[in-house]
Amino acid sequence: MTGFVELLQEDKVLPIALGVGIVITSAIIYHLYFSNKKSKSSKGDGKKLVLLQDPQVKYSIPLIDKDVVSHDTRRFRFGLPSKEHVLGLPVGQHIHLSAKIGDELIIRSYTPVSSDDDHGYVDLVIKVYFKNVHPKFPDGGKMSQHLESLKLGDTIDIRGPSGRLNYLGDGQFSVKKLRKDPPQLIKVSKVGMIAGGTGITPMLQLIRHIVKDPSDTTQLALLFANQTEKDILVRRELEDVANKHPEQFKLWYTLDTPPTDWKYSTGFINDAMIKDHLFPPSSDTLIVMCGPPPMINFACLPSLDRLGYNKDLNFAY
Repeated sequence: MTGFVELLQEDKVLPIALGVGIVITSAIIYHLYFSNKKSKSSKGDGKKLVLLQDPQVKYSIPLIDKDVVSHDTRRFRFGLPSKEHVLGLPVGQHIHLSAKIGDELIIRSYTPVSSDDDHGYVDLVIKVYFKNVHPKFPDGGKMSQHLESLKLGDTIDIRGPSGRLNYLGDGQFSVKKLRKDPPQLIKVSKVGMIAGGTGITPMLQLIRHIVKDPSDTTQLALLFANQTEKDILVRRELEDVANKHPEQFKLWYTLDTPPTDWKYSTGFINDAMIKDHLFPPSSDTLIVMCGPPPMINFACLPSLDRLGYNKDLNFAY
């Protein structure tokens, strides 16, 4: 349900403590790469230095750290032009990474797990689809394997912001139905989220932004689908948010292949899961989804339709 189809998408998640030696190495690479470069990314005196000034321009940024999150998941930290820079990515938006791999230009979209509260770097958590792991995809993921091969100091091209959804705060969203459509303003008090596999990263971005703002009372509920328990990305962080904000954020899982002591749901996203663990249909509820296309098209959308959710208040990344 949520695994192999992601090879076609190759989406992104959680900072891990760094050893002293790695920190020193990263600092040296950061300094060498950006030394003698003048910043051209200021939006004005007294404002943040922002990397992503123009969504059509590619910016080259160096890998300054890499952590092993699991056997097939990595956290990549890329340096920005200075320690004062932020990426400049609105909440709800994503970036594009591009690289020449062999004779082919490969472009993939990712949502960082860092935010503009973080200065000097951008963090991406990415599942690496290795060769010869699944017979249907013998070559694995081109971009994820390329990122895995990068050494500290190697660069990647980044472009953005991109996306049809932008969270403005206090339950307000700017949403485009199609890329070229004018944005529409949507105001809700509840957001139901359905994520599959690495589709959790845009949800994490939104969750983090909302719960850190005491004035934002938007209610959140997440239904998170994975193949196995070990595939659940950012589980510790999600459960930490749920424990700290139990009145604002509800969390539920479903697995294709659960362990014997599993206390959550089993199987594909269905009507009952949505009814039991997300908010009921209303003009005050937005549903956002991110995951493999079969999950969205053959599980989520038909269930939402049967349950009476307003199609104008459903959004799929």
